[in-house]
Amino acid sequence: MSKYGLLGRNISYSFSKKYFSEKFKRENLAHSYENFDISSIELFPKIISETSNLKGLNVTIPYKETVIEFLDKLDEDAEKIGAVNTIKIASNKKLIGYNTDHFGFRKSLESFLPLQKKTALILGTGGASKAVAFALKNLGFSFKFVSRTTSSETLTYSDLNQSIIEDHLLIVNCTPLGTSPNIADCPPIPYQYLTENHLLYDLIYNPAETTFLKLGKNQQSQTLNGLEMLKIQAEKAWEIWNS
Repeated sequence: MSKYGLLGRNISYSFSKKYFSEKFKRENLAHSYENFDISSIELFPKIISETSNLKGLNVTIPYKETVIEFLDKLDEDAEKIGAVNTIKIASNKKLIGYNTDHFGFRKSLESFLPLQKKTALILGTGGASKAVAFALKNLGFSFKFVSRTTSSETLTYSDLNQSIIEDHLLIVNCTPLGTSPNIADCPPIPYQYLTENHLLYDLIYNPAETTFLKLGKNQQSQTLNGLEMLKIQAEKAWEIWNS
């Protein structure tokens, strides 16, 4: 029996275990999938050494970037992005890192394009935001990162005004703000300046409609959650593990 799993912290809520367990049952595959919930990335090598027949891993918050130092090789896209969400464990035990987030994000976005402007704000600066930026760059978008802290590379939430919001028609939440059970939370953007020309995309899928998306819908904006992206990236990971 081949084993697969999810590497992360506080991941009991996770989509991946349910998705792959149901997939294996539906397709009559004698595989298992488990959560590897670790408090520190330093515990990762122990998982590899102590788990027999482990063929592949998904990686989630907060280890998409820090796991890289433990890998033997990176796929070209993962190297450019600087974040990994899929690990293939080769027959020679080498660990190869991939990123399927950018693929899932791009494919899930396609039916909402074109927007009136190819302009975006990316909320957050973690591993997921890097994959989103990679996808948007390939789609020809100009974009800015928004963070709580000031840097030359980012805007802060307090910088966001009517002009900036009106000039950036795609706003992607790559932060965990609003994830169940903290469903009242949302990124502190000036929602009153959103219009029907905006698309709000939340990578969160639980709840299906976050406060971020509700506030966008109140302004007649289009909204999209992260579930379709997750399904697409999961199937892409499965393809990689079996290639």
